[in-house]
Parts: sequence; C-alpha cells; structure tokens
Amino acid sequence: MALPTTSHPLPRTPLASQRVRELVLVSITMLWGGTFLAVQTALQWSDPFVLVGLRFGLAALMTMLIRGRALRGVTRQELIAGSAIGVALFFGYTLQTIGLESIPSSKSAFLTALYVPMVPLLQWVWLKRSPRAAAWLGIVMAFAGAVLLADPTNLSWAFGLGDAVTILGAFAIAMEIVLMSRLSPGCDPGRLAVIQTVVVALLCAPAAWLRNESLPSATPGLIACVLGLAALTAVIQYAMNWAQQTISATRATLIYSLEPVWAGVVGRLAGERLGPLGLLGGALIVLSIVVGEIRWPRWRRRVAPASRAA
Repeated sequence: MALPTTSHPLPRTPLASQRVRELVLVSITMLWGGTFLAVQTALQWSDPFVLVGLRFGLAALMTMLIRGRALRGVTRQELIAGSAIGVALFFGYTLQTIGLESIPSSKSAFLTALYVPMVPLLQWVWLKRSPRAAAWLGIVMAFAGAVLLADPTNLSWAFGLGDAVTILGAFAIAMEIVLMSRLSPGCDPGRLAVIQTVVVALLCAPAAWLRNESLPSATPGLIACVLGLAALTAVIQYAMNWAQQTISATRATLIYSLEPVWAGVVGRLAGERLGPLGLLGGALIVLSIVVGEIRWPRWRRRVAPASRAA
C-alpha cells in the first residue's frame, strides 16, 4: 500500500486550542529530557534492543488497557498511518543505538540534530509545502543551538560507518515527524499510539535476536525503569498523535528541538555542568521557537502592489 504523496491543509483550530497543543509538545520534550537518565540507568541491566522492545511492548499494553474498547473501531487509514510512523520510530531508535557503539555520545547528538533541517526539506520536497521565511530562520537557529549543545569543538571529524548510520537515524526521526503531521489528522490518537508501539516492539524482537541479546534478570531497579519508561512512552505517543493533527511538521520540529535543553537541565540537577557554548545553544533553541512565529506586518504586503502601480 503506497503512502499518499500529496499535501492537504492541516485542520484550522482556534488560536487558544493551538497554543494548548503546542504546550503539550513542550511538555513532551520535558519528558524526553527526563527519560535520558532512566534509559542510561536501565542499560546497566539490559541490552538496548531488549530494553526498547520491553518499553514499547508494555506501552502498547498500557494504552490498550485504557483505550481497549476504542480499538474495535480501528480503520484502514489508522493501520497504514500507525504502521508507517511505527517503522520510522523503530529505525530512529535502532540506527542511533547502533551508531553509539562506534561513535561518542557527543558526536551522536551532533549528527542526530540533522533531523531539524531535514524536516522542512522533506516537507518541501515530498509534501510540496514550503515553510515560511520565519520558520526557516527558526530552523537554522534551532539547528545551530543543537550543534552548540553537542560542543562540536571536541568532536572528531573522521567519517565512518557509525556516522553514516547515525545520519540515517536522524533521517528516520525526520520522517516520523513528517509522517505524523501528514497522516495523523482524522485518526484516533489512542489507536495510532497502540499500533505504533506494537510495531516498534515487534521489530525489536528480530533485531535483538540478530544481535544475540538475551532477556535480563528482573531486578527491582530494571523493573522500575521499564515501567516508568513504558508509561511515559504511552503518554508521549498519544500526545504527539493528538497535537500534531493541527501543528505543522516544521513547527513541531522547532518545539521538539527543546529536548536537549531539558536534558541539560536534568543533567545539571544531577551534577553535570553546561559550558558557555551549551548555554548559548540552549538560548538559541528557545529563541528559535519565538522567531519561528514571526509574521511579516501587513503593510509590507501592500507596498509591492503600490510600487508596481507607480
């Protein structure tokens, strides 16, 4: 089944409702920033793909327990949308994890940040929807901020397989964001969340088998981490599906770029320190969200016809 390649306008919503959805996405970035330490802790006891599979599998079960009756009305459109987004989500996690085996986390963060400019480019090329000039400026600022947060001054610029795999992971993340904005309108957020999380969990099983990963021992620390991550994943996927029904992929990307800022805040609370470049990068990302909303005053649009008449 081929995915649609034409673009349809996003549903119009009142400004107040739109702001609520944007605040929900901001909250998601805060949750992402908080899960970083939980994932690092859980990896002490579990292999990566087993951890991701358990996390998303339990997230699917949690969503089904809450939305069980609603699942009976799943539509063909929701199956296609949820499966496509789930595959992109899986590859985003998988490729980034594989890349981390051969490149440092700072370089992974730098290369993963490429998803920020990839999103408007994909939206332009595939969906034939060019972002506004202010949105482009915001994207450039957000990408620059993410690069500064990764501290490129200490990176090795040698290019290898790990770098290529991580860039493909960034592309998968960009595809997930674009697909969600393109395919989620008209779908039930809960049903989409179940399908997405089930797809990720199912794809993790053969990935873990190919890497000879085994089930970890059920230690109290691991159980607490997995249950917490699963609950957050269920909430995050539902919220993303709901919010991006009326928010463009480019606007969502500007908001999602806040994630490393919150991760830095959490790291600071845990005793880590951000250098001057990191602080500047965080400020640029926050400012990019404001800049992305700038619209040219109406008088500028009226000048051109008047000057042509003269």
